[in-house]
Amino acid sequence: METFYSIFPLAIIGAGILVSIIIEMYLKKSEVVLPWISILIFLVSGFYSLTTVNSVSVSFSGMFATGGNVNIFFFIFTFGAALVSLLSVDYLRKYDSYFGEFYILLQSSVLGMMLMAGAKDLFVIFLGLELMSICFYVLAGINRKRLAANEASLKYFLLGAFATGFTVYGIALIYGSAQTTSIDIITKNFSELTGNVLFITGMLLFLIGFSFKIAAFPFHMWVPDVYQGSGTTVAGLFSTGGKAAAFSAIIVTFFAVFSSSVANTFEPYLAVIAVLSMLFGSIVAIAQDDIKRMLAYSSIAHAGYMTIGLAAGNYEGVAGIIFYLLAYTFMNLGAFGIVAIVEGKDETNLSIKSYAGLASKHPALAAMLSIFMFSLAGIPPFAGFFGKYYVFIAAIKADLVWLAIAGVVSSVISVYFYLRIVVLMYFKDAETELSLEAQNTGLLAVIISVLLVIVLGLSPGTIINIITSFL
Repeated sequence: METFYSIFPLAIIGAGILVSIIIEMYLKKSEVVLPWISILIFLVSGFYSLTTVNSVSVSFSGMFATGGNVNIFFFIFTFGAALVSLLSVDYLRKYDSYFGEFYILLQSSVLGMMLMAGAKDLFVIFLGLELMSICFYVLAGINRKRLAANEASLKYFLLGAFATGFTVYGIALIYGSAQTTSIDIITKNFSELTGNVLFITGMLLFLIGFSFKIAAFPFHMWVPDVYQGSGTTVAGLFSTGGKAAAFSAIIVTFFAVFSSSVANTFEPYLAVIAVLSMLFGSIVAIAQDDIKRMLAYSSIAHAGYMTIGLAAGNYEGVAGIIFYLLAYTFMNLGAFGIVAIVEGKDETNLSIKSYAGLASKHPALAAMLSIFMFSLAGIPPFAGFFGKYYVFIAAIKADLVWLAIAGVVSSVISVYFYLRIVVLMYFKDAETELSLEAQNTGLLAVIISVLLVIVLGLSPGTIINIITSFL
């Protein structure tokens, strides 16, 4: 019975998927019911994860862990998905693209993310990765009437399958050299295993496979096209939940490195992709005219900032990444949420210029988008600033001062393209009339995101202490 209570967050999602399938099969008005069923499932699972955060346990013969930071990841996935569900109600209606599978795929992808975060075995990570990825490929092209969505889905599938090949080959080499897929046993014998070239190669291939998933340079090729072609709310899910799940899998697998019991053999690789991701993402984002492409390149830069925490290879780095992911999920979902609200039918109002004069017509939307932009740029006192602060401090403690400096330089560059939108909204007149449809559920999701970004910015110390206590 104790095992059941520990995996209750996953059981809720699993049961929710079955209930949603039955509703979709037998209820004619399923599009009215399913979003709210999904939101309820996600919220119950998320809040249960938070209330049981102190009960750390391992189940399924040592293959799955719950409690502690695993439950914090569960909260990120479920609460983020609840916001995506809220945003999607009006968005799907706008495009007349409601398909019953949408919410079922959303729930299934969250179940995959949760498996990755709690995995204690490489095969459980792979199982979660495939469940999440297959749902993502379909969600990217869910609006099958649009050619851009079909293209996004195919690109994501082909490059995702290519990346999975790296991961699987890496797992095969790890198993061949360690004679086990148990992460606990690998962690215990990490120092002896690092003398084995096959093991190091396997771990590097595993890292490369997940570098695709976190959208780090040079494995970012799919990101701009997929984000632009997918539905805006779906792109928000890819950039937050998908990224958080991939980071959780890396943290779990490389825990021996972060516990400082062994030298960080992978520091050069991680430091190089961190610098390249930050600078490439920030510089190329400046040249973008489409707001979804700008947020896609911004996502690559943020993957770089978080990878600094991995390169640091210490507890501060892990705590910094988890806090960063918590903050990033809500500020990025909020930004994509406003883009979804402003976006007109047939993909109009997606250019950055269409935000000119937004403050005079819709002051509340402009104010909230400004908060998200300030937070993404890392301007205090918002949550994004503290996310960057914690990973930079981790790098300094690991004697990687140059990496922290590169992060600061990249942040300074990124201020330009984030603040450009704020300047357009407040100091430029609109060239065309912007008429927005009433979207109450979407607006509610954005308001919740704003409040969370402000709360995380006001109490970062408390949250980082909770995260650190479980490391």
